[in-house]
Amino acid sequence: MSEELLKPQQEYDASQIQVLEGLEAVRKRPGMYIGSTSVNGLHHLVYEIVDNAIDEALAGYCDHITVRILPGDIISVRDNGRGIPTGIQSQTGKSALEVVFTVLHAGGKFGGGGYKVSGGLHGVGASVVNALSGWLEVRVCDGKHIQEMKFARGQVTQPITTIGTTEKTGSEIVFKADGEIFETLIYDYEVLEKRLREQAFLNAGVHIELRDERPGEERTENMCYEGGIRSFVEYRNRNKTPIHENVIYISGQRDDALAEVAMQYNDGYTEDILSFANDIHTTEGGTHETGFKSALTKVLNDYGKSKGHLKADETLSGEDTREGLTAIISVKLTEAQFEGQTKTKLGNSEIRSLVESIVKDSLSTFLEENPSVGKIIIEKAINASRAREAARRARDLTRRKNVLESSSLPGKLADCNEKDPSLTEIYIVEGDSAGGSAKTGRDSRFQAILPLWGKMLNVEKARADKVYGNDKLQPVITALGAGIGSEFDLTKLRYHKVIIMADADVDGSHIRTLMLTFFFRCMRPLIEGGYVYFANPPLFNITRGKKTVYAYDEADRDRIIAEIRQQEPNAKFVVGRNKGLGEMNPEELWETTMNPETRIMNRVTLEDAAEADMIFTLLMGEKVEPRREFIERNAKYVVNLDI
Repeated sequence: MSEELLKPQQEYDASQIQVLEGLEAVRKRPGMYIGSTSVNGLHHLVYEIVDNAIDEALAGYCDHITVRILPGDIISVRDNGRGIPTGIQSQTGKSALEVVFTVLHAGGKFGGGGYKVSGGLHGVGASVVNALSGWLEVRVCDGKHIQEMKFARGQVTQPITTIGTTEKTGSEIVFKADGEIFETLIYDYEVLEKRLREQAFLNAGVHIELRDERPGEERTENMCYEGGIRSFVEYRNRNKTPIHENVIYISGQRDDALAEVAMQYNDGYTEDILSFANDIHTTEGGTHETGFKSALTKVLNDYGKSKGHLKADETLSGEDTREGLTAIISVKLTEAQFEGQTKTKLGNSEIRSLVESIVKDSLSTFLEENPSVGKIIIEKAINASRAREAARRARDLTRRKNVLESSSLPGKLADCNEKDPSLTEIYIVEGDSAGGSAKTGRDSRFQAILPLWGKMLNVEKARADKVYGNDKLQPVITALGAGIGSEFDLTKLRYHKVIIMADADVDGSHIRTLMLTFFFRCMRPLIEGGYVYFANPPLFNITRGKKTVYAYDEADRDRIIAEIRQQEPNAKFVVGRNKGLGEMNPEELWETTMNPETRIMNRVTLEDAAEADMIFTLLMGEKVEPRREFIERNAKYVVNLDI
């Protein structure tokens, strides 16, 4: 990180706390400030407080942050920064500490003196967390005194009180989220760990400790990466096979803006690019990401032609140059312009030219100075280009076949009568036997059935041309009608519910995973848009006389049995295990699994594409050892395992 950006700024005191507006709307409309009141919003409270500590690290004053999940799901965030100012703030006549926690848009990020670089652009963090907490306590160490202040739902319950002396500096905020606001108050350790690890990578040398102190959940993670985003790339590639040894690192500065890029190619076929602005993950990309991609494409094309790997009329596409690439782009700037309330896309035009410039210059130099690595990378891109052309030919061949056939739809597809996609659904069913029952039991007005047979291709280990030519996946592509890859078009989707229906056993789980991998890699908007579902056939049937009740898991079974015994202690009943979809008659399949009035379905959601990418690589990729370690580590959490 640039010494200029990290060198200590002017004194941080009460005069730098600027008040912009009040706090009245936060409790009425919390979603406007933290996204939602679901579990995501709950975790966002922690992020807001941690981001303030990270701002101290960016300013050069903090190198240790501790986050604790205390019993009762109380959160503590402590840093060794300068401590929040406690002096009188001139605009209000109140202490700066009180202003920071009770006034919206009050903080050291607006006056230009407190922080030169800040992720918390809007300065709403502390006050919003306070407003949405049942109670909050803050303790500040200024090198002389320990001062404490307490709040309840945003209101002061204890004014600033000196509770001790100290030679240390820093702040600790302890809070309990408000049960009147949030749907749940239970924190997910893994969710917090992922976010905090990300921050540790992006701020080289900053030590972040996460401790879970809830009974039975005790664990600690210490995260500190001197390699910064280089280490981040190595971490992202840990379950992949890099094709060159060292991570390529590029950095540069223009005025007050700093840009860093770390990149490394692996032997896979998917790109993994994460971009950040002032430590905020820009999930929708922006000018920094655009600049990187543009420069990368130009550099590799120029290099390929200068070394004779590409003919004069040959051109690599951006997609070709990014196949198998893992890259982290991180920019830090004083006036970040984010598009949208959620700050997920960067809009600063000057950042594009900065990133583009440093990548062109530094990567070109690197390739010239490392010809063996340059050859490996350019050959990887050329192979990707050839595969893309092969995929295009396979796609065109498929289209020509469809035009010549009497019907362009797969022969095994039993289509529905309704033509409005928003009203239709397709069941992708494992096996002809289950497919037969589903076809007989369905409501043909709006339900289509597509039986599959045998194990399908693992697309994690295959390029697009292999996918198009696969006889197991081609019927799915054709039936859905929206294409795959870069050509996928949701407006052409023929069904707005795509339901994977497989047996509740190991083979069924494998088929669901393979199909989900296919959708994630080749039709990601299908998952992002919420169009993919898992059917949930019952695991058990409980028969008493002529009446049969179905149970969908062990807990459901036990509940039903307990109810029967409570009503009729001496009642006789038989509990059966459903062996598979193919053994259910059409009426059973309809009533338990396909009838919209009675069925249970699970919608597949994509909360975090980057994390999902890593999991698919781990579970479906080439490396066996990381997968074995993952299974051994998580086997204790498996339920309903049918061996």
